[in-house]
Amino acid sequence: MKYNLNNIVAAVMFLGAAWIVRSQEPTGSYGRDTLLRVTVQDTLTKPYFFFEGDSVPRSEVELEPVIIFQKLRFDSYNEKVRYYILRRKTLKVYPYAKLAAERLTELNARLASIERKSERRRYTRVVQQYIEEQFSEELKKLTRTEGQILVKLIYRQTGTTTFDLVKELKSGWRAFWYNTTATMFEISLKETYDPGKVHEDYLIEDILQRAFADGRLEKQDSALDFDYSVLSNKWKDRSLSQK
Repeated sequence: MKYNLNNIVAAVMFLGAAWIVRSQEPTGSYGRDTLLRVTVQDTLTKPYFFFEGDSVPRSEVELEPVIIFQKLRFDSYNEKVRYYILRRKTLKVYPYAKLAAERLTELNARLASIERKSERRRYTRVVQQYIEEQFSEELKKLTRTEGQILVKLIYRQTGTTTFDLVKELKSGWRAFWYNTTATMFEISLKETYDPGKVHEDYLIEDILQRAFADGRLEKQDSALDFDYSVLSNKWKDRSLSQK
């Protein structure tokens, strides 16, 4: 495995010394001339670290996990080409999936604070209109495969299929109509995301994790529960067993 040194962040740590003051009982008689002997020891008992913006010293340093990526290997030139085409499309549509998750979180938080159903419907329409005005034209430019990848990534970010999101925000009939229309172009709005079982989904996850590490994409945690390292080992072992 290749270790990417560009992904390591150097930490500057400041070490503080602990001063222990110990008093000893004086010898001789108690009175005006009694002496109090104080022994000050410059003893390093435990290192402490100070971080900018935090006045409380810490005895431990918490570091972000570092992913060591496996070297990309392809069985054929065509497989390599397919991967890089998938990468280009994934990097293109991920920001839309991230935005969808952010807007959904904001919408649900706002709706939770609105009691009247009429006000909830009105606010939902406002958010829908805003999203459609801002991004509908861009989304229309997506190819069929880009649209399907976007549907997968929306599920990755929200834990809900695009079909169910439309059904919840609009109506069951609109969701059925959208799904029927999408199917005509070979896009299913009911598509999920399972990198543990679907190899293309794992490749998409691999592309995302590398892009997060390189700073090419802004990371947003997935709503799904999976471990990329475990997935990588799983697919690597499966590939070796098939050879």
